[in-house]
Amino acid sequence: MAPNQMKVTCPACSLLCDDIVVKLDEHQQSMKVIANGCAKSIQFFEQTVTDSKPTINGNPVDLNTAINKAAEILKLANQPLIAGLGTEVQGMRAIMHLADKTGATLDHMHSDATMRNTLVLQNSGWQTTTLTEVKNRVDLLLVIGTDIVSSLPQFFERIIWNESTLFEQDTSTREVIYLGGGKGLDTSAGNSPNGTQPSVINCENAQLPEVIATLNALINGKNLTTDKIAGINLVDLQSIADRLKCAKYSVITWASSAFKFGHSELLVQAITECVRTLNTGSFKFSTRSAGLPLTSGDGDSSVSNVATWMSGYPLRSSFKRGYPEYNPYEFTTEKLLSNNEADLLIWISSFKPVAPSPNSLANHKLPVIVIGHPNMQFEQQPDVFIPVRILGLQEKGLMFRMDSSVTLPLTQIMNSNLPSLSDVCTQIELALNNHESGK
Repeated sequence: MAPNQMKVTCPACSLLCDDIVVKLDEHQQSMKVIANGCAKSIQFFEQTVTDSKPTINGNPVDLNTAINKAAEILKLANQPLIAGLGTEVQGMRAIMHLADKTGATLDHMHSDATMRNTLVLQNSGWQTTTLTEVKNRVDLLLVIGTDIVSSLPQFFERIIWNESTLFEQDTSTREVIYLGGGKGLDTSAGNSPNGTQPSVINCENAQLPEVIATLNALINGKNLTTDKIAGINLVDLQSIADRLKCAKYSVITWASSAFKFGHSELLVQAITECVRTLNTGSFKFSTRSAGLPLTSGDGDSSVSNVATWMSGYPLRSSFKRGYPEYNPYEFTTEKLLSNNEADLLIWISSFKPVAPSPNSLANHKLPVIVIGHPNMQFEQQPDVFIPVRILGLQEKGLMFRMDSSVTLPLTQIMNSNLPSLSDVCTQIELALNNHESGK
């Protein structure tokens, strides 16, 4: 590889593509993506990073002063909420120690979507697969409620239309079906390299519960006394059921972030029941099926895995009682803030400059500590802001891919004088210990 070039992992989406080639300028202050990138990776690696400093109420201070102020505020809090949680494995480990120390509640910025999947896994289990299995085996992909590429730009290029597989499959013969997603869904990525267009059966995502229930009944061989479901001809759904039963290895994929209606975890459960039916019906010896939940990114898979192995519970857990307590309905950022149950918000986002939503803080006078991306902008200055290194750009790390089957390393490409997130959390915890001992 040429001088100043390196192959790195991209954390811009949950695919974690690990062959992105970037080139640093001669001053090592900026870079260009020169191979294997997408719009998201270019935006991430080629971003201009500001020279940011810690602040207290918008006024610049040194790091130690900001750390001590954050510790003072945290010491006075009875029910702190640590939210956002845009980080990787080591950062989350440090956050878990801080939460245990302070009795904090933990919630990720994408937990609404994550919980729709987690609740199904806890309630009835599911049969899911990995990206590597999909890449090498799938012959029919059923995409429910999403175009995939708006959140995972290179999914089809890398996972579906890949040139070679372990079993010498002609990937251009793979079938793609889009079901739901609403009007204007971009299905162009589902076009096969040989020119075959995907099947598209449209409905609004809010109609998917009845559509998927019908599909499951048809897979089970039930006779239905209707011609249409949610505006979809029953013969079209019967065609999907028949194609799923005839496939050697079908994959049903969904993005729970697209299911923005009440009790949408029941839709996820219905989708996984279709997979279960395909694997246990009378046709189980001729077909195999698996689910593939698509995650939202910003470290959601990494954070969830770390929380689970360190505490025994996923996110939306609290350490208020001195031990981890899990409640996916009560320990949400929105509910804790709207009910005035949290008296301190610590917001963390170290991949993107995503600040706390002004709407979530409206009419709430609780103190706010923000630890994150140096480009963060605020409509209202937090009590304390501590900028940290950008993961995968200025700081190394370790992340779980969306299927949680592998972890991939993030590379420190550029130097920075800023601290890491894990260092900041550790220093705040140390400052708390010093306050307790009277130092």
